[in-house]
Amino acid sequence: MNWEIVIGLETHAQLSTRSKIFSSASTAFGASPNSQASAVDIALPGVLPVLNKGAVERAIRFGLAVGATINRRSIFARKNYFYPDLPKGYQISQYEVPVVSGGSLTIMVGDVEKTVRLTRAHLEEDAGKSLHEDFKGMSGIDLNRAGTPLLEIVSEPDMHSAEEAVAYAKALHALVCWIDICDGNMQEGSFRCDANVSVRRPGEPLGTRCEIKNLNSFRFMEQAIKFEVRRQIELIEDGGKVAQETRLYDPDKNETRTMRSKEDAMDYRYFPDPDLLPLEISSELIKSIEAHMAELPQAMRERFVRQFGLSAYDAALLTTSRDIAAYYEAVAGQVDAKLAANWINGELSSRLNDQNILIADSPVRPEALIWLIGRIVDGTISGKIAKDVFRDLWDGKVVGVQQAGGSLSALTVQADAYIEKMGLKQISDSGEIGKLIDQVLAANEKSVAEYRAGKEKAFNALVGQVMKATKGKANPTQVNEMLKARLAK
Repeated sequence: MNWEIVIGLETHAQLSTRSKIFSSASTAFGASPNSQASAVDIALPGVLPVLNKGAVERAIRFGLAVGATINRRSIFARKNYFYPDLPKGYQISQYEVPVVSGGSLTIMVGDVEKTVRLTRAHLEEDAGKSLHEDFKGMSGIDLNRAGTPLLEIVSEPDMHSAEEAVAYAKALHALVCWIDICDGNMQEGSFRCDANVSVRRPGEPLGTRCEIKNLNSFRFMEQAIKFEVRRQIELIEDGGKVAQETRLYDPDKNETRTMRSKEDAMDYRYFPDPDLLPLEISSELIKSIEAHMAELPQAMRERFVRQFGLSAYDAALLTTSRDIAAYYEAVAGQVDAKLAANWINGELSSRLNDQNILIADSPVRPEALIWLIGRIVDGTISGKIAKDVFRDLWDGKVVGVQQAGGSLSALTVQADAYIEKMGLKQISDSGEIGKLIDQVLAANEKSVAEYRAGKEKAFNALVGQVMKATKGKANPTQVNEMLKARLAK
């Protein structure tokens, strides 16, 4: 029987302010427990919260980036629940009127474009953290995180597979980093998602949803959603019912397990916080923030397609971060733009992923890639040899090339000398290539006969033999043209 999967995500992005949302305490990560918890954070009697303007400005920046409505007047509320790491017994959040309403995010799922609607984005404070290690069977509470500013971004249930959910989460992660409101560090908890998952038969009302909490890895998110979908379908098909609950994902067992029953809004007894006046945002502040925003990923993707003739898929890959986009523009402005995209999305991206480093730390600087692509285009080296040269550039075997900020002219001298020294220059002499082709044809009469009998694969085999004889250094275009000419005789 067919099933439809319905997924919505709630994402907590820790805002990149230096101090907390309602106090002046530091938000720096890694401090010793409870060393960054002020009187406001630990809720001593008589203290009053003071709203951090920087948090508001970052929320506005996000709203503008997703085409949302910035509510000129919004309300802070008390969300009441009792847990050891929540010192006040309530969390200051926004409920009925958030700072940001609506908006949407365009994502790429493979090479298919999809738009996910956003419900809202609201400001709130983080709770502390329970520590269960090294306490001889007891638990400790670290309140350093208490009061850290969060922007909770809630999507509509517009996603229908784990792959779509991950694509949305990655696009959202890239956006909050792009507009510089969050550092996106998932290991430190700066960006974490809760996935609301349900299943239904096509055409039926929405099924009962389960929330999978605190997913701080895209890989774990995909695995958790796939497991939860299977669990719910099997439960229903066996005659059971899905209970609305909050679940946790165990990556070691690759399964979700019950954490607690799922609360509804009424369980939190929201009411306006009497210690905080309504947040009022002027049109002047919105205009000022908008005037200083960088070009957004979607606009840049569209420009790359228009300006450089790229596919939507390639443009999406090149705009996953501002650093990648800047690297590409530095290269594409000097050489063939499509070839630049192929190298950055291919060889360079593969190396970065293998070694888990960012493009800003790449040992192959834009100047080096400009030179390398230039030498492919002018026929100095073949595409195959270029991959070997790229490897040597990456490993630092081409002296002087890796220096950041080095001039292209100085780099060219060093790198050209390296090609000459290593004997990597492409063979483009028609006389030399012609002799090799004649030798290959004489030694492979069977393949020649097969090609002339209509077997195209035989031609590829002959090309391979010529390239093998030159250790991949022959100009492949010339080899193809000259080989076809000789076979036609």
